[in-house]
Amino acid sequence: MYSSAASTLDGMIEFMSSIATRVGVFRQPLAAKVPEIGLLFWVIKLLTTGMGEATSDYLVAGNLVVAAAAGFIGFAIALWIQFYTRRYVAAAYWFAVMMVAVFGTMAADVLHKSFGIPYAGSTVFYAVVLAVVFYVWNRQERTLSIHSIVTTRREIYYWLSVLATFALGTAAGDLTARSMKLGYFPSAVLFGGLMLVPAVAWWRFKLNAVVAFWWAYVLTRPLGASLADGFSKTRAASGLGIGDGTVALISAAAIVVLVAYLAGTRPDAELSAAAPPQ
Repeated sequence: MYSSAASTLDGMIEFMSSIATRVGVFRQPLAAKVPEIGLLFWVIKLLTTGMGEATSDYLVAGNLVVAAAAGFIGFAIALWIQFYTRRYVAAAYWFAVMMVAVFGTMAADVLHKSFGIPYAGSTVFYAVVLAVVFYVWNRQERTLSIHSIVTTRREIYYWLSVLATFALGTAAGDLTARSMKLGYFPSAVLFGGLMLVPAVAWWRFKLNAVVAFWWAYVLTRPLGASLADGFSKTRAASGLGIGDGTVALISAAAIVVLVAYLAGTRPDAELSAAAPPQ
């Protein structure tokens, strides 16, 4: 069954890549389309997770259907822009991450709020989804390195993985903060500590860099979301009561400033080789 699901996913990605490239919706990359990994990468990634959590909660509180439609439209537009660029562009890349953060949060919340699936169940579900994506990606491309994102096919795998990490992280954060009743800030401390594990293991014990990256990347989601909820939710819910809308706006403003800096100075421009000829 697992093998069948993996084969189906690979076939779908191959079809999407071929058709979208042929009709001009996507364009084949001329160089790697992800940033170099540095301190600002992790800072902005944490901000996008908090922004996505707060924005999703703010929109869903109004009207679930309208929120879902807006989230999907933003997600689709952002990914089209990202796939249409042929090199890494800071504004396009981080806009895509922001919209994936919002849509990924909604994808996780809908299982709990609309279908009544407990957070433990949705956490396991999205962990399996992510595992399948990683398995198929590695089986077909022989690498999960983000520095190898130099073809449309690999980029599709990459963004599917990113979407799955956001949904998984949202479910895991809600599991610890709400179901396990740890609260938001203690959950942030928990995930922050777990995020240090791959960093130390890579630094001191030569942990594989790809494993360390994805380990930390998955954990940025529940860390950032727990911090955002801690600031935005009411004091009765173990938060500071600032409000979802305010936290979303502050996070978005910080992201815009940092991305503008990256766009102007380009310290995160990928140094890897150009994409192979198609």
